[in-house]
Amino acid sequence: MSKNTAEKPETPEQAKEQGVKVNWNTSNLSSAYANVCNVTSTREEVVLNFGVNKAWERGQSEMEIELSNRIILSPYAAKRLQLMINKLVGEYEERYGELKLDVAKPS
Repeated sequence: MSKNTAEKPETPEQAKEQGVKVNWNTSNLSSAYANVCNVTSTREEVVLNFGVNKAWERGQSEMEIELSNRIILSPYAAKRLQLMINKLVGEYEERYGELKLDVAKPS
């Protein structure tokens, strides 16, 4: 009996490197717009909640965010997502300029 020592690809990039063709099945794909994302995690999973902030007025004492989609990832999948997003944002900023965020720093 021979042992198969080839590792299974975990990402489409690894599959491509190993000569495996990846077919993206989009028959059940849906799209949604989000301008808010909240992220939480446990040891076993990373949870991304997406939604829409419909309140555009500043100075409100309270705002309601309508959450519409939740994606749950393993920490490994979240790390791969982080790498892809970092690359994508870097390429975007090279083309169009730096994205400056107005994020309050903790005091």
